[in-house]
Amino acid sequence: MDIVGPLPATTAQKKFLLVATDYFSKWIEVRTYASIKDKDVTKFVCKNIICRFEIPQTIIVDNGPQFDSIAFGTFCSELKIKNLYSTPQYSQSNGQTEATYKTLLSTLKKRLDKTKEKWVEKLSDVLWAYRMTLGQSTGNTPFTLTYGMNAVIPTEIGMPTAQTTM
Repeated sequence: MDIVGPLPATTAQKKFLLVATDYFSKWIEVRTYASIKDKDVTKFVCKNIICRFEIPQTIIVDNGPQFDSIAFGTFCSELKIKNLYSTPQYSQSNGQTEATYKTLLSTLKKRLDKTKEKWVEKLSDVLWAYRMTLGQSTGNTPFTLTYGMNAVIPTEIGMPTAQTTM
């Protein structure tokens, strides 16, 4: 899990991303924030990871104050989540998340023209595309590995396929 930003501020003053990547499926969860405090990280993990999937065994984070706080440490400890820290000045130790956010930022940049502050509007499209793209290391999409089935995509609507005719 990592914080990305600051990005160009939106009209709602959002300029940070909190990014979590599942190492097995490569599924990513992302939320936007104007600023990120330890309570935001705790709420993000609870709402976007635990309530949607399960309690993770391990969370790998950088050494930012939001992750290295007593509140977040207590939260992880109470749920028996092993909280591991990547090595400072060596971002490769949290390589999966680093690679994920580089892909996200690169794809966002390609979808924006001169209005860089509209990146939040494009984020859901970029996340959808990422989740539907075959991974080289897995041979599957993050969606398939997360949900155990292929997603019905817009081009399949109205076409008789195994998924749309069930």
